[in-house]
Amino acid sequence: MLKLLLSVLFSLVVYLPSYSCFADDDAATLLKKMDELFRSKSSIAMMKMQIITPNWQRTLEMQSWTIGMDDTFIRVLSPRKDRGVATLKKDKEMWNFFPKINKVIKVPPSMMMGSWMGSDFTNDDLVREVSLVEEYQVSKRIEGENYRLTLVPKKDTVTVWGKIEFIVNQKTLLPLEQSYYNEKGAKVRTMVFSNIKDFAGKKMPAVMTMIPLNKTGHKTVIEYVEAEFDIDLGDNVFTLRNLQTRF
Repeated sequence: MLKLLLSVLFSLVVYLPSYSCFADDDAATLLKKMDELFRSKSSIAMMKMQIITPNWQRTLEMQSWTIGMDDTFIRVLSPRKDRGVATLKKDKEMWNFFPKINKVIKVPPSMMMGSWMGSDFTNDDLVREVSLVEEYQVSKRIEGENYRLTLVPKKDTVTVWGKIEFIVNQKTLLPLEQSYYNEKGAKVRTMVFSNIKDFAGKKMPAVMTMIPLNKTGHKTVIEYVEAEFDIDLGDNVFTLRNLQTRF
């Protein structure tokens, strides 16, 4: 009888880690890595964005600069008709510049979940208004070869998402998928990460594909073509003056 009891207890010890949640601080550490994966202390990158719908497609080429989670600057390089359109985010404020009408428009908080340049990415997706680590409670669970991070908004967090989930590879600690759920618990969109590349010694997915589940045949693909991290960007990038620079 004693042998049987010990055997059952041993089986539980072996079995439980594959399904139980890890300590919150361990999950938060991994989430912080997801938060900073494409940004680090600073970054500069060349990207392509392909917007695909059942009726039309368009491709944008753009350059981005970031400092931590606070400052982001994005400038569209092509096509010609969109060249010079730019986005600046400083701390909690965001502006767009449209060279055709020579006008800077401040983006109110209510528009952060609006589409960026007609894509399936929101303003918040591109400039990251909030840190996931600061705004969400996170737990971690092992599922096969991957971790599943489940993010639930903290009490004071203002968001349209009832839950966000990451699937992260255990070996590489890189994301495979990120899913967004509404307040009713329904999954409304999924971002798939693929094509891992080495950018100046940092490995990360070079391609992110955002798929809205409520719009058949729609998706937006962002590809990192070049990227550098932890470099000195100077003091003049994240300014309203630079936002309005024509080139």
